[in-house]
Amino acid sequence: MTAPDQKEIEDAAALLRHGRLVAFPTETVYGLGADATNSDAVLSIYETKGRPRFNPLIVHCADLAMAEKLALFSPLARRLAQAFWPGPLSIVLPLRPGHGLADITTAGLDRVALRVPDHPIAQALLRASGRPLAAPSANPSGRLSPTNAEQVRRGFAGNVPVLDGGACQAGVESTIIAVDGDRLIQLRAGALSRDEIGKVMNMAVERAAKGAEIAAPGMLLSHYAPNAALRLDTAPRPGEGWLAFGPSAPFEGITRNLSSGGDLREAARNLFAMLHELDASGVGVIAAAPIPETGLGEAINDRLRRAAAPRG
Repeated sequence: MTAPDQKEIEDAAALLRHGRLVAFPTETVYGLGADATNSDAVLSIYETKGRPRFNPLIVHCADLAMAEKLALFSPLARRLAQAFWPGPLSIVLPLRPGHGLADITTAGLDRVALRVPDHPIAQALLRASGRPLAAPSANPSGRLSPTNAEQVRRGFAGNVPVLDGGACQAGVESTIIAVDGDRLIQLRAGALSRDEIGKVMNMAVERAAKGAEIAAPGMLLSHYAPNAALRLDTAPRPGEGWLAFGPSAPFEGITRNLSSGGDLREAARNLFAMLHELDASGVGVIAAAPIPETGLGEAINDRLRRAAAPRG
């Protein structure tokens, strides 16, 4: 894999400015990008993904200065952004009057999720386009998020141009935090753990209440699902695929181990890639091993529970 050169990035930026879609890598997963100020372009994201219209999109910015043109940053929100941007953190904030974002980008809400990605290709594309980019994961809605360019091409049958940046470093989506007065509320667990955020900010990070309204991506009950059925169990059954974690008993069926050494960061990085591999094997059911509910385990378990939820 050869990283895109400046001409390829400029060409992709031109497509975005003309209302087209471009998939690009971030440190978390690949995003399906569109000009967040162009209603028709953003509508193409929903149509291409088959995404429910009430599910808002994260808007990617080149830096804090671009983000501040779109939303109102309280002192706490600015401190949070300065601590973790660029990086795998999306912050939900009230929209600034005259923000210019397409209404469909925020699903009609009066707030928006913003992120500054920590990936050289994403940064180059944002700066070349000069636009904030709405960019959910580059996969059909509800399916596994892509962590390499080939998964994007396969998911959209080659119909979306992709800037190939190799494998993503984090492997799960960004953490989403809402700033509510003097409170930080986690709407979606992700690549940055609540513990780490709380330690740096020197304050507790709350979890969103169960059944909370959809205020950010990734809050739908059934999401991140492979084509195969997925169930959570301590052991696989004959004929199933097995998504193991840590030392596990031998199994004759198709097996992938998120981290044989029990490393949660390695497990997060491998999660979607290994689910893609098990799905491609043709098994009808994937059994997934228990993951500790600590640190990044919270994000991994969130994705597994949503993948195992009943599908509409």
